[in-house]
Amino acid sequence: MFGIGMPELIIILVIAFLIFGASRLPEIGAGIGKAIRNFKTTIKEPPEIDVTPKEKDDEIKSKKK
Repeated sequence: MFGIGMPELIIILVIAFLIFGASRLPEIGAGIGKAIRNFKTTIKEPPEIDVTPKEKDDEIKSKKK
């Protein structure tokens, strides 16, 4: 797809290791994983159309009568 093989991934990992250090890499990986998980769950949820709670709808209807 992008032409990224094992040698390219190793080079990217080494560069990330040099930039961020060994202690920060697990934190960055966990943050990226949480972001991806959050994105996937947001996509799967149906859009909210009606944001008014059911109880308030009943109260408004009873006041109009």
